[in-house]
Amino acid sequence: MAQTIKGQTGEWEIVIGMEVHAQVLSESKLFSGASTTFGKAPNHNVALVDAALPGMLPVLNEECVRQAVRSGLGIKAEINLYSVFDRKNYFYADLPQGYQISQLYHPIVGEGELTIDLEDGESRTIGIERIHLEQDAGKSIHDQDPHRSFIDLNRTGVALMEIVSKPDLRGGDEASAYMTKLRSILRYLGTCDGNMEQGSMRADVNVSVRPVGSTELGTRTETKNVNSVRFIRQAIEFEARRQVELLEGGGEVVQETRLYDPNKGETRSMRSKEEAHDYRYFPDPDLLPLQLEQGFVDALASDLPELPDEKKARFQADYGLSAYDAGVLVAEKETGDFFETVAKGRDAKLAANWVMGELFGALNKAGTDLADSPVSADSLGGLIEAISEGTISGRTAKDVFASMFETGKTAETIIDEQGLKQISDEGAIESALDEIIAANPAQVEKAKENPKLKGWFVGQVMKATGGQANPAVVNKLINQKLG
Repeated sequence: MAQTIKGQTGEWEIVIGMEVHAQVLSESKLFSGASTTFGKAPNHNVALVDAALPGMLPVLNEECVRQAVRSGLGIKAEINLYSVFDRKNYFYADLPQGYQISQLYHPIVGEGELTIDLEDGESRTIGIERIHLEQDAGKSIHDQDPHRSFIDLNRTGVALMEIVSKPDLRGGDEASAYMTKLRSILRYLGTCDGNMEQGSMRADVNVSVRPVGSTELGTRTETKNVNSVRFIRQAIEFEARRQVELLEGGGEVVQETRLYDPNKGETRSMRSKEEAHDYRYFPDPDLLPLQLEQGFVDALASDLPELPDEKKARFQADYGLSAYDAGVLVAEKETGDFFETVAKGRDAKLAANWVMGELFGALNKAGTDLADSPVSADSLGGLIEAISEGTISGRTAKDVFASMFETGKTAETIIDEQGLKQISDEGAIESALDEIIAANPAQVEKAKENPKLKGWFVGQVMKATGGQANPAVVNKLINQKLG
């Protein structure tokens, strides 16, 4: 359901388009052989062409092209066999060339789409207008000296994919879901690591508002470089309310670039943007148009991995999972792979419950990622087997899991060491039950009159067996003997 804002004059609809900058996973930059490794000392990953030394020519990195095409195929987009690199001219201190090599008129990837799943169970298809390749700029550092700024060119020339959505999003929740889904697809493809904290993926968020029922787009603002899913939602909600209050007060929304301040929870003006394209572009004279062969594209298409939507449908069909559970498990490739190892040849629904419940809960509490889980997928699968086979009860399993998480030992080892194996032998349980029945005739009569009192016998049997009797067997025998 579209998110609206209730103003003084009526309901307002929020219209959002996203420009996501995703760093291409490649060992070297878009037009140089310099490393893209994160965290190197300032100005360590810089080639001569990145520093714009005279006479240095750009050489296109084929791997970056390959990754862009794979990303386009992942969103079911048209791959343009002909594309052109342009010079986007502007001045930043951290852009030595004085221009950014990008693609404006002829991008490498055309229109595509992706489906987002919303919290109310609905799904929406969001159109994607284009993906183009471009260079990243460097970084200006202003907080290390009171009088000077420093320039780090490590990111200069790093390959970015700018993924531009159509204005199909209708609120912060949808925009957050879109960003999450796009990041998931790129991670599955291995074309971007999606690390927003390191700047590998960030979004420019275009927001406008219009009265509900109107089809005319309002004047939009662009909030630059929002680097978390949570901040995207917050920035949209603040900016949309700001625009509504401005319009209802008789003012006008100015087309401009804004920044989001997460500390204050608000956007603020950065610079005016009177025109949709406020930069001077022309084809880069040092780079020929990029002409791809259809066979090149077809080969990449044939080698794509299973993507989130496909995996979700398979989990529902093969494992009988609900749409919600399947969606949670496929959100990250590592999670889906982990679950499949746990569930292989076992009770899949039980496996899903343990992965999403006990395991995720323990990891969150410990502040640990799945990759560093002390309980491996095989170990958790062993615990599922022990529950399914009646070796331990579900209640005991929680204690076993806690020990597994703490020690890294397998379920089998912990069960053996602590003597937790459940008694399922009917003869042994029946013997204990018979003794309890013989010693408590009055309680027997009460239980026959009121079946709810049978629970007393369950407790006594569990006490007599040190809590190791199989509850299912206990209940079965009590019902047989007491009716």
